[in-house]
Amino acid sequence: MRLSGWILDLYLSPEGMTLWLIPSGGDRRRYRLVDRSFTPCFYVHGPESRLRRLGQVLAARARVTCALTRREDIWEGRALLVLRISVYYPTQFAALVRFVHRYDAGLRLYNSDLMLAPLYCWEKNVFPLAKIDVEAGECAGSPTQPGFGVRDSGFVKEKLFVANHEARIPNAEVRALECRDDEWAIDYELPPFQVMQVRLEGISRVDPRHGRRGALEVEIDGEWRVLDDADEPVAVSFERLLRTHDPDLIVSEWGDATLFPGLLRAAAAADVKLSLNRDKSPVERRRARSYMSYGRILFKGSTTTLFGRLHVDTQNSFVADQCDLEGLWELVRVTKLPVQYCARTTTGTGISYMQMELAYRDGVLIPEQKAEPESPKHPDELLLADRGGLVFPPRLGFFTNVGEVDFISEFPSIMARFNVSPETVNCRCCPQAPRVPELGYRVCQRRRGITSRVVERLIQKRELYKQRSAGILPASCDGAAETAALPVAAVYDRRPDPALIDRCYNYKLRRSALKWLLVCCFGYTGYKNARFGKIEAHEAINALAREKLLVAKETAERAGFRVLHALVDSLYVQRADATRADYAGLVREIEQRTGLPMALEAVYRYVVFLPSKQSPEVPVPNRFFCVPEEGEIKIRGLECRWHDTPPLVARMQREALAILAEAHDFESYCRKLEEAREVLERYLARVEEGSVGIEELAISRRLTRPANGYKHASATAIAAKQLDRAGVALRPGETIEYIITDADSNYADDRVRALTLWESWRGYDVRQYQQALREAFKPFTQYVPRTTATQCFSNCRAAL
Repeated sequence: MRLSGWILDLYLSPEGMTLWLIPSGGDRRRYRLVDRSFTPCFYVHGPESRLRRLGQVLAARARVTCALTRREDIWEGRALLVLRISVYYPTQFAALVRFVHRYDAGLRLYNSDLMLAPLYCWEKNVFPLAKIDVEAGECAGSPTQPGFGVRDSGFVKEKLFVANHEARIPNAEVRALECRDDEWAIDYELPPFQVMQVRLEGISRVDPRHGRRGALEVEIDGEWRVLDDADEPVAVSFERLLRTHDPDLIVSEWGDATLFPGLLRAAAAADVKLSLNRDKSPVERRRARSYMSYGRILFKGSTTTLFGRLHVDTQNSFVADQCDLEGLWELVRVTKLPVQYCARTTTGTGISYMQMELAYRDGVLIPEQKAEPESPKHPDELLLADRGGLVFPPRLGFFTNVGEVDFISEFPSIMARFNVSPETVNCRCCPQAPRVPELGYRVCQRRRGITSRVVERLIQKRELYKQRSAGILPASCDGAAETAALPVAAVYDRRPDPALIDRCYNYKLRRSALKWLLVCCFGYTGYKNARFGKIEAHEAINALAREKLLVAKETAERAGFRVLHALVDSLYVQRADATRADYAGLVREIEQRTGLPMALEAVYRYVVFLPSKQSPEVPVPNRFFCVPEEGEIKIRGLECRWHDTPPLVARMQREALAILAEAHDFESYCRKLEEAREVLERYLARVEEGSVGIEELAISRRLTRPANGYKHASATAIAAKQLDRAGVALRPGETIEYIITDADSNYADDRVRALTLWESWRGYDVRQYQQALREAFKPFTQYVPRTTATQCFSNCRAAL
């Protein structure tokens, strides 16, 4: 039997590597395929005699193939004698690794803690969501697996058994497999997913575990249905929809921690078996946890993953939240991580697996954990090396005709252009190699770094998306599917072709996903647990970035431009008579002098650099707004960018900015400011009248400790303790929402109220929210003559 289609899901099962196929040609059936040819291997390094003895012991205990061979060590730069252990039954892989650790703790293991699904993709040259051709035969029974039998999917923590569709799903065994796709293609065909959306009624950003209640809403084929217990149990209704529509993908809000666990409990109470899985495997859950990252306490919610069907919780997925599903599909393709794992893990894990794939293909050993410590340094050397990017504080004020010139993905570009990778910095093979400025580190000239090659492909693909969006690159140039180039009018015309706009928007989401990979790639060079991390590489990248920014600044000043602000990888420059062509010429000159790609990000009609809120004379790097000739307003450091700003305040600020964006110079700005003040007046009046929805006033804050760990009665502490008393189990790192009810009350519980516990009779503190609105408007009046500003607020008070 020959099949063609897309890989929906893949995971390890007792039978072998299981793949789910969405066939092409409109076939609604879904195929479960088993590949028994997958024999993962790991490597052990140590004295030859001990390796031979280990091989004999393993051969007597499990079905493995052991052979002495040589593989390159990335840090040593030479081949090591290792014992290759090929495992016939993949489910025994983790147990055999644990056995080797116990048998001889002095041996070093490589390739031993990799997820097996990506390892399978590397070996078979496929990836999740790829289009493939499969030669399949009749599926035989499961082989007997003596000893070491374990379930290893990467998710196992808690098992909840549910019903399955196995009896009506075609099963087959993979005989041959060929990929008909390319993860680096720009225009690719995605599987024709059958999609179901699931959510609770109410405010989506509020965690239902904090007390939010509502009926279950389900969407299929554009039609929303509300499920409640009026006619029959919700679990029964949901099971009927699952069996009727059999979705490939369930997109939920809070499905991991709340909806699916709740549905499973409701199904058990009603004696109903939910068909969440298509496979006979159990639904698997992983527990929630709090952890520290870069000095911040974060919270990772519990997960609920399915087999044969995909589940993406948009509230528990950074990528899906930031880049939508289109960005998630892009990351899945380039990282080769299973969809559900990729949705829930960090982009840092994705870049790590891309590095490990390249090492695997190069025949380089992948260390089990980070093995390269920081080189000893004199305190003076440490002070010189341990620095970040270069920042020139902005000139405070209102400036017109400002150009922003940016290095394109500067840190990744440095890695690619100058071959800066952990294994190439201070290598042993090139003592006469060129030196990194300031630090004197050497960079290898004999071999191309793994990290350098990874980021090079990502930068190229991201740039292709950018060019394709602007209609610059012919669609067939990269060998991908033939599509029409996007005209610039498709982006800026008020009535463009909707199909072109959708495609352009999808390119933007994919570019954004790749951007997060590139950002993490730089950070992981200095991450303490990164397998291919080395702090000297991190320091070298920063040193080169500082030098290139200085060169860019000097180039701009020599061309007669005034540098208003410089921030790590970008310059804000001004010249009274400069045109867009002049700014573009400056970009080309900087590119020539630095050897790094640069772009003219925008020419702004005006830019307002704002001071510190505490000290009006002190500039701060990230507090300004810029109005371009075309495109979106650039905002940094204002309330509408803060995660804890009430939606009402953020909306007022953005509406006011939209009016101010119509100005072209300071004079017209002052005139438009009067219109913007009318927006402020309107919002102040709404707050006074009580016509504001309570969800618009919610303030979000992250918990830094358990509810009972707060010693002072801050607003966050009060709301956390209220939820704790209501029976809500809170963890450090979680986000809670509250309403300011009476900020000046002597009784702490009357000052704020957790949003889910708020009752209408409590009302809200009108004065506090009006003050928040006024504070959010203040940046716009920073450089306006005081008499005009005073008149404005007098008008506001008179209106009230």
